[in-house]
Amino acid sequence: MSENPFASPEHTDAAKVNQKQAVSEAQAAYNVVTDTVTGVNIRWSDNKFQAICVLVSTLLAAITGAILAAVNTSWRMPWYAGALVGAFPGLVLGILGSGIFLMVYRVARHLKGKHD
Repeated sequence: MSENPFASPEHTDAAKVNQKQAVSEAQAAYNVVTDTVTGVNIRWSDNKFQAICVLVSTLLAAITGAILAAVNTSWRMPWYAGALVGAFPGLVLGILGSGIFLMVYRVARHLKGKHD
């Protein structure tokens, strides 16, 4: 519904269509090239998502490594060494996992014709 009570339904539908495509044609072309060929992804939402995924996976793996090092005395390793050893695979898995997810997500969006 429009906030203007005097606007016709045609005007409100046209406004909704214009709001859906908020990206210019040049930006849409840039997004297609960077998603399919090469380039820097400048989407704030993608970068924020990937940063959160990497942070969470690194913290979870570091906590797991610290707990395993503290519990397993045969390793003869302090808890903080276990945290460092666990943080590295968490970092790698976070980068790869979020990157693969974003790759599949962006392909699905491009197939639907949404190049935002």
